[in-house]
Amino acid sequence: QVQLVESGGGLVQAGGSLRLSCAASGRTFSSYTLGWFRQAPGKEREFVAAISWSGTYYADSVKGRFTISRDNAKNTVYLQMNSLKPEDTAVYYCAADPRLESARTMGVPRVDYWGQGTQVTVSS
Repeated sequence: QVQLVESGGGLVQAGGSLRLSCAASGRTFSSYTLGWFRQAPGKEREFVAAISWSGTYYADSVKGRFTISRDNAKNTVYLQMNSLKPEDTAVYYCAADPRLESARTMGVPRVDYWGQGTQVTVSS
């Protein structure tokens, strides 16, 4: 049974930082593409960042502010979020794709496994 569990969300003021973590269990994820998506109220789920054998890839809206990383020994992926803006407010989801494809093409259709989500709220 594959399970992804996010943590680290919360309330922060604009300009602040948060670090999200996603612990994976059920199998070894070292070859997987791992990513983060977010969904704001009334909006579709959107891609934020991904990491795979090919490297990392970011949505334009977070480039230069967010950093995705992974620790394969711990089966964990992280999202460091700096210079947060009110428009970053959303539920953030961890995602995993077992196929050996580039992080650049990560998207909702590729995701086989989702976490339950963690709320990030940025106040102005």
